[in-house]
Amino acid sequence: MSKNKDTTLLNEEIRFPEVRCLGDEGTQYGVVSSSEALKIAQDLGLDLVLIAPEAKPPVCKIMDYGKFRYQQEKKQKEAKKKQKQIEIKEIKLSVKIAQNDVNYKVKHAKEFLEEDKHVRFRVFLKGREMSEPQSGVEVLKRIWELVEDVAIMDKEPKPEGRYVNMTVIPKPKKVK
Repeated sequence: MSKNKDTTLLNEEIRFPEVRCLGDEGTQYGVVSSSEALKIAQDLGLDLVLIAPEAKPPVCKIMDYGKFRYQQEKKQKEAKKKQKQIEIKEIKLSVKIAQNDVNYKVKHAKEFLEEDKHVRFRVFLKGREMSEPQSGVEVLKRIWELVEDVAIMDKEPKPEGRYVNMTVIPKPKKVK
């Protein structure tokens, strides 16, 4: 049920006539046959792992593969912890939106920006509005004037198919 299959070749799976063999602590065994490299690994109680199959000759390393995999997974988990997930909230508008509706949508956008979320404003163009995408850009410029005190424009208002999109991000908070 593992979502990412391990495709690393180990021990008997390595079927090259000759391989360049490296030891766990940097020991160089030189170019040897696969069977000889496997015998060295078994004598040391370790695994023979193919690390560079495209090299001439292919490069194998003698190591404790279980320990190596454990350390790799641990590093990946640490990196994932330090990543910051960016959440984008989308606010849909129309060309014929009333000012009180604009104010209501802007109020929500400001709440999202205060929560450190990115906001994408989308104006949907219907029917004949498609021939005048500039009207959608004007709606977004009106909105920008209302949010520019708390946001930075990430992407300018730009027509994309049936939509005119604009993305804003929160202004960095000043650290005291």
